[in-house]
Amino acid sequence: MTDFRKLAAGCVTLAAGLLFASALSAAAPQLRTQAPGYYRMMLGDFEITALSDGTLALDVGKILKNTTPTRVDALLKRSFLADPVETSVNAFLVNTGTKLILIDAGTGTLFGPTLGGLVGNLKAAGYRPEQVDEIYITHMHGDHVGGLMAGDKLAFPNAILRADQREGDFWLSEANMNAAPDDAKGSYKMAMVSVNPYVAAGKFKPFAGSGELSPGIKAVSTYGHTRGHTMYVVESKGQTLAVLGDLMHVAAVQFPNPSVTIEFDTDPKTAAVQRRRVYEEGAKQRFWLAVAHLPFPGIGHIRAEGSGYVYVPANYSVPR
Repeated sequence: MTDFRKLAAGCVTLAAGLLFASALSAAAPQLRTQAPGYYRMMLGDFEITALSDGTLALDVGKILKNTTPTRVDALLKRSFLADPVETSVNAFLVNTGTKLILIDAGTGTLFGPTLGGLVGNLKAAGYRPEQVDEIYITHMHGDHVGGLMAGDKLAFPNAILRADQREGDFWLSEANMNAAPDDAKGSYKMAMVSVNPYVAAGKFKPFAGSGELSPGIKAVSTYGHTRGHTMYVVESKGQTLAVLGDLMHVAAVQFPNPSVTIEFDTDPKTAAVQRRRVYEEGAKQRFWLAVAHLPFPGIGHIRAEGSGYVYVPANYSVPR
């Protein structure tokens, strides 16, 4: 006769084993990716889309100047950060209704696998590179111009490229590169390989200093970080957004202490003066700031507090 008690016990053991095996196979692998990196907001009648190019870790205690590593660490801890700091690279797309204008172009393939996502995120946001009419460059460091090229082809084949004449004259000069220290020559090469194809195609149209470039968008000279560094002020229906480029890099440190500079500054003293001026105007006039290296999406406001400033990120919303 069949021993039903043993049979039942065996079934229970088998079922338990199957459940355990099922639980193991159901554990999905970790993906370790982010959602597409774009964020949209309306500025009057203009649509603003922040685009993430990715992030990279910066040893800010080594590269921030006019401060000490101890002070930097204290400010980082106050913002729940530690060195090295994962730092965003952001660009900003402005759809005026008549033009599609990209401000800065990310890194392309110049800075490694955690960056170079701008074009993919542009597409995820619903646009195609060939739709971009103009590109405004804040300055020609590689993390702002590297994405202009896709291999040996223009990444934005129909776009006119614009930057301050002083910036082009400095970074696209073979004589300047040859006279530079060896550890600085790479910056010139990155600018040349990214911008010169647009020059050759007749698509580079520099401007001289501050002035309107397109209805509702003007260039504002903020020389200091580089020879021709420029921020762009976007205005529609009484609303204003200032795209700061590299007027600042580390929010946790340079908002509370605007006098802190960075080793990438061509003229640190002038860069610090420009930063404080824009901070003062931003706090008083309450306009939006869009910044290349603030945590994505890099858009928010600032208010004065003591001798420094406090950053208030944009409140998440769905454009209407």
